[in-house]
Amino acid sequence: MQAPPAFGENLHRLQQLLDEVRAEDLHLVPRGPSAAAAGDGPPWAGVVPPVSYMHICETESFSMGVFLLRSGACIPLHDHPGMNGMLKVLYGTLRIACMDTLPSGAAAAPPPPAAGGGPCLRALFRSRQHYTPASPPCLLSPHTDNLHQIDAVDGPAAFLDILAPPYDPQHGRDCHYYRLLEGPPAGAEPPALPREVWLVETPQAADFWCGGEPYPGPRVCL
Repeated sequence: MQAPPAFGENLHRLQQLLDEVRAEDLHLVPRGPSAAAAGDGPPWAGVVPPVSYMHICETESFSMGVFLLRSGACIPLHDHPGMNGMLKVLYGTLRIACMDTLPSGAAAAPPPPAAGGGPCLRALFRSRQHYTPASPPCLLSPHTDNLHQIDAVDGPAAFLDILAPPYDPQHGRDCHYYRLLEGPPAGAEPPALPREVWLVETPQAADFWCGGEPYPGPRVCL
């Protein structure tokens, strides 16, 4: 479906506004590293959720909230079917890997074996970049950068997230998780991007879950 004529202008304006948002505007205080826990796992393992969500508001047109990642946390590779989105880092550093799904007929070779996996799909691994509060928002559309993996780098991080329209399984906008089937050999430099890759759909990872926290910022009037 073609976007209305004003879509590009409105998107650019929203991007400009979001670029100005800072953690203090939402009454957020950057958090220090979590207290250490026993064992070799990350400090939050088995104690608190690796990721928390602060709900701000949601309508039929969009949702808005803040994700908070503990040090070492990762939001696994997932999609946003039929959705546009913006992600603005409020504090910390995120490494965001972005991918596009490719038409099924674009595959030049059969997928590698995926033990215990679900359906495979071909994708274009477009970018892997670091984002900080000084970075412009990371954008996604239904066809570009629609698959994301988000990792907290060198400490906790938080980002403001806007999705339009919001997730809604009853209207085909449900979240799916994926795993990259091929990767560079151990100790080798990552292959250059962009490149075509195979993904396999997987259940939500057992070590990933999202808790909830109250939103401390200003009230949103709709």
